[in-house]
Amino acid sequence: MYKDGSAPATPHLQDTRPRALSVSELNHQARHLLESSFMQVWVEGELSGFSRPSSGHWYFSLKDRKCQVRCAMFRGMNQRIRTLPKEGDQVRIRGKVTLYENRGDFQIIVEHIEPAGLGALQQAFEELKRKLLAEGLFDQARKKPLPSLPRHIGVVTSPTGAAIHDILTVLARRCPAIPITLYPTAVQGKAATADIVRAIEAAQSHGVADVLIIGRGGGSLEDLWCFNEESVARAIAACQIPTVSAVGHEVDVTIADFVADLRAPTPSAAAEKISPDQSDWLRQLGERESRLSNAIGLALKRLSTQLGHLGKRLRDPRRELLEKAQRMDELELRLKKVIQQRLSTVSVRNDHLRQRLAMQSPRRQLTEGKEVLQRVNERLTSVIQQNLKQSRANLEHAAQTLNVVSPLATLGRGYAIVRDNNGNILRDASNVNPGDTISARVSRGEMTAKVTSVKSSEETGP
Repeated sequence: MYKDGSAPATPHLQDTRPRALSVSELNHQARHLLESSFMQVWVEGELSGFSRPSSGHWYFSLKDRKCQVRCAMFRGMNQRIRTLPKEGDQVRIRGKVTLYENRGDFQIIVEHIEPAGLGALQQAFEELKRKLLAEGLFDQARKKPLPSLPRHIGVVTSPTGAAIHDILTVLARRCPAIPITLYPTAVQGKAATADIVRAIEAAQSHGVADVLIIGRGGGSLEDLWCFNEESVARAIAACQIPTVSAVGHEVDVTIADFVADLRAPTPSAAAEKISPDQSDWLRQLGERESRLSNAIGLALKRLSTQLGHLGKRLRDPRRELLEKAQRMDELELRLKKVIQQRLSTVSVRNDHLRQRLAMQSPRRQLTEGKEVLQRVNERLTSVIQQNLKQSRANLEHAAQTLNVVSPLATLGRGYAIVRDNNGNILRDASNVNPGDTISARVSRGEMTAKVTSVKSSEETGP
């Protein structure tokens, strides 16, 4: 006790023990560790303790000679299983390793269950695989290369499934500028096979995509079976567009994977494989921009140095102008002197030409020409009159001669020209007969007559 009656303070003791986890924290961390360490696993064993409560979920264990593991298959998954498993069956399951936190139970969440060993579907798978392999549909030589930078991507899958969402998410992150066309199809069930074939043919006839993703998300062998059908395999093989098969998860293998030009383990991986990464482009552009900037800087520095050197060599433009002005004055004086000399020479030459022109004046030549023309005209008139007089005398003589021998003159003396019906001149009376019509041309006119009698020259006498 202190003098004032108060008690001394109790010293505070620090807890140095390590912090303890709660059970919930421990189970949560253990669950996270299990799920991050194991992706999907296939496990084979004997089914034991199978139960199916009213919720529709299945609970059972898988065991072998030494160990067992608890399993849960929820209703959304087990509804696709055609045959109900039973106690003691040897089965294969695919699922995710996890921890049921409430009880701390290590378990597997089952996504698919099938009988152990080679089932009927697996046998059909192997038979078709051998057949198509023998035909060469899996040969690497026939596979088409994928474009390094696709201009348009086609996707054959369900419009409501997780596959299209994963593809669009990856493409939006890596290269959102590439256009995408979805060719919707069913990817599960009896109608899916023909639907997938139609979608592939539609993509090819559309003609815009230069690479085609064909696939869906994970599922059981029965769920993925449409991608193991022969018609789908042949449609992929016949497709002229490079194809990428992206069916199921990485552990799933289908016939479509073997026939396609490229196999991707998942739809997301398919989108990764065919699309360029825009971040790489941006990095490369940044590097090239930096190199270009440095090159421009160096070029500007070099040009600046050259400009400095040229500036030192550059003369004062005012001095250059004064020299040019002086040179122009000199040329002007020389030009004036040359012009004066040329003008003097031309003036002397013009005087000389003027004198020569006066001596050879056209007026003088015209006067002389008129006199010559008058004399020629007088001589021509005389010659023409003499020629006309001579021609007139000749014409009169010819007319007289013509008149002497003209038939008209003969007709004027009482003779006539007689013609028959055909216009022929009659010289012999024997050429006509009594009754013929004849014509006679006399000096002043023409007449027509009919022959009544004919006498020959022997009858008329000479």
